[in-house]
Amino acid sequence: MSKQIEIPAVAEFLRNCEDAYILIHMNPDGDCIGSGYSLQAVLKLLGKRSKVLCADPVPERFHFLLPEEPEEEFPAKSIISVDCADESRFGDLQEQYAGRVALCVDHHISNDGFAEYAHVEPDASSACEVLYKIYRELGVKFTKQIAECLYTGIATDTGCFKFSSAGADTHRIVAEIMREFPEIRYDLINRNMFVVKSPSRLRAEMLMLSQMEYHLDGKCTIIWETKAICEENQIDPKDMEGLTSLPLQPEGVEVGITIREQDDNWYRVSLRSADSINVSEICAKFGGGGHVKAAGCRLQGTSGEVRQILLNAIAEALNA
Repeated sequence: MSKQIEIPAVAEFLRNCEDAYILIHMNPDGDCIGSGYSLQAVLKLLGKRSKVLCADPVPERFHFLLPEEPEEEFPAKSIISVDCADESRFGDLQEQYAGRVALCVDHHISNDGFAEYAHVEPDASSACEVLYKIYRELGVKFTKQIAECLYTGIATDTGCFKFSSAGADTHRIVAEIMREFPEIRYDLINRNMFVVKSPSRLRAEMLMLSQMEYHLDGKCTIIWETKAICEENQIDPKDMEGLTSLPLQPEGVEVGITIREQDDNWYRVSLRSADSINVSEICAKFGGGGHVKAAGCRLQGTSGEVRQILLNAIAEALNA
């Protein structure tokens, strides 16, 4: 298990580390991208070399967060992970870097303590919120890129500040960033993250809504993302990412399920809770985890078997 350290110790680690690889999770989202690239920028201010590693490409809509100069090539002396609860989230990088992470900065309640040292704040809205406090402890002067990374990470992981995880500290931190960098078009970041969608993405959303399943007296909904659906409807599989909020839209739903078909009868499952159900506990039963209201896992079996396994677990949680 990790040795848990506080923010001053994390700052001291960063001051002393050299030639760092920063690992972010597969299927990267705004929080892990903002975390990884803001940390790279901060380490550069400290005179350190670093590079961000991810098993999957950074989606194009997040490219504005990336540094303009190409990353250097060098062997790692320090390995850091951000926004990763366990090593399986490294994807194809897991085999190479498992057991080698010196420091983990995270906000997932399900973090399994895989790193040598860890600073985990389960009540924080995002890893970017945690890193903001670490950067202030370091005393570095923020750049526009760092501010954009942090804002984007916080905004995306809170659903544009709609989720209950966006507490008073979250809003205070964002206000401080906005006051320091009034020239950033935060409205355009919000538009590009939450409003603008490709025609393929719009088709995906309409299709998922039209095929949504209702279970457990309307308290649970399921959408399925299969390879056949993508092929038949000319939907780019990338546009199937980020649909996990759709199953919670119908009135009266307590738990929304998004199931993504993978290979060899494996399915990637995302659970979202509207209020009181702890979906991290449900996913933990199947080797997964995440947050109280947003978690995931992987299951193998037929579609019918996977559906029934999940419905049984959710019915038990609803009746507890």
